[in-house]
Amino acid sequence: MTTFPAGEKTHRAVLPQRPALESVGADTPGSRDETAHGVPAARRGTGRGHERGETDEARTKPRRRHAVPAAEATGTAEHGSGDVPFAASRVFVLAKGGEPLMPCHPARARELLDGGRAVVARRAPFVIRLTRRTLADSEVDGVEVRIDPGSKRTGIAVSEDRVHIRRNGAAASVRRGLVAVELRHRGAQIRDGLRRRAGYRRRRRSGNLRYRAPRNRNRTRPDGWLPPSLLHRVESTLSLVRRLCRYAPVTAIHVELVAFDTCAIAGADYRDGTRAGAEIRAYLRTKWERACAYCGVSGVPLNIEHIRPRSHGGSGRTSNLALACVPCNVAKGTLRVEVFLAHRPARLRQLMAQAQTDLHDAAAMNATRNRLVEALTTLQRPVSTWSGALTHWNRTAMGLPKSHTLDALVTGHLDHLGGAAVVRVPQQVLVVTATGRGSYARTTPDRYGFPRLLRPRKKQHYGFATGDLVRADLSRGKWRGRWVGRIAVRASGQHRLTTATCRFDVSHRNVRLLQRGDGYTYGISPEIIG
Repeated sequence: MTTFPAGEKTHRAVLPQRPALESVGADTPGSRDETAHGVPAARRGTGRGHERGETDEARTKPRRRHAVPAAEATGTAEHGSGDVPFAASRVFVLAKGGEPLMPCHPARARELLDGGRAVVARRAPFVIRLTRRTLADSEVDGVEVRIDPGSKRTGIAVSEDRVHIRRNGAAASVRRGLVAVELRHRGAQIRDGLRRRAGYRRRRRSGNLRYRAPRNRNRTRPDGWLPPSLLHRVESTLSLVRRLCRYAPVTAIHVELVAFDTCAIAGADYRDGTRAGAEIRAYLRTKWERACAYCGVSGVPLNIEHIRPRSHGGSGRTSNLALACVPCNVAKGTLRVEVFLAHRPARLRQLMAQAQTDLHDAAAMNATRNRLVEALTTLQRPVSTWSGALTHWNRTAMGLPKSHTLDALVTGHLDHLGGAAVVRVPQQVLVVTATGRGSYARTTPDRYGFPRLLRPRKKQHYGFATGDLVRADLSRGKWRGRWVGRIAVRASGQHRLTTATCRFDVSHRNVRLLQRGDGYTYGISPEIIG
């Protein structure tokens, strides 16, 4: 193994890691660039910059790292003439008074924290607050929030657009992705909970009791009313964007406004639908050729069967109906079709190819798209809407794969014909999952809907509530060490701690609160590359 004397400059061959991306401006007392967004500079007085881990001849302690090699390595891509680089996600920075500043590189954030010039303001998402510099002493260019709404997941990207002057004098716009967020909704859980509650109420009203007429259906609803499962998608997106406006200097919001053509998705003609001139039973007999859709038997009595059971969110649309013989209908019951036909994959593929696409997601997007734009206008930022075709065109021109966060990054005007390009994409995605803040139910029902046991009347026990981010320091036992995760409280004081790798019980005496639960859980996932 080759060794190098301590006083010599480290050879590049033993430095596989990428150079640091900070600039010297933030470390200069007279500089206004606290978050290292200025022009990279070399070490003063020498005309050269250090690589990661290099030492000077007169000192053995590593000096401050600079960004000159990093700028040279990524210069081609930053100018829009090379491949899109996947860089580290930026860290949100707040001024001394709590005003948002430009996000900085994670290495720069570590340096500020180690030097005592910043403190941790929030852990998830990670936000630091400077202890010396104010907003008046800082230069803030501003960022933009781009949103790609979805029925189950919504992609959000924080980006900055700048004009770059090429060597030939031509100006081109470059877009840099700073932070990527994927918001996972829980609309399906809300819908299932409401259906379960309605089933319990219906069972209590009619089961083993004399007949009781249902309530009238003439109750009115206010204008603009949305079901709770759809309203949740709008409010959760608005809540997250409002939070980003507190952590970053957001100057504009861009939203992809998509309208789905349900007739085109269902494969129906605009004037004549799939059941034009025929009853449902006659249409199903023709569609399934008077044979069982699961076993293929014919010449026997057939029943109308829901391909996706109603108990699992299936609808009564014609596309979700099939013909089944009595044995298959009884055997399938409320099982999913994927489970029932798991041992016959060929039959399953044929069945799913013949069935039409579910329209639940398309209907949810059509119902919430305008309400989301109206809600975002309350943030006092300019809101622009863009078509999905433009997003698809931008993503294809940039050569990016399909994902919610990447679609959000390319949402909006991007003159790639004139030289504009996306030059930076975050490597990691902050996954924000909506979990709710608890339940209003005070009892736990049995399978018939009758109360089985009472739930606690208070949510906090020994100063902790379910969903809080805590740190547990255990000095002995099987789980000895330091653990960080979410906690589920119990009245006895033995709380359940869930980390990224395990789950175990811990006493409230060994737990320290890091951040209060806000109805969301946070995680990190890699971005789709290639």
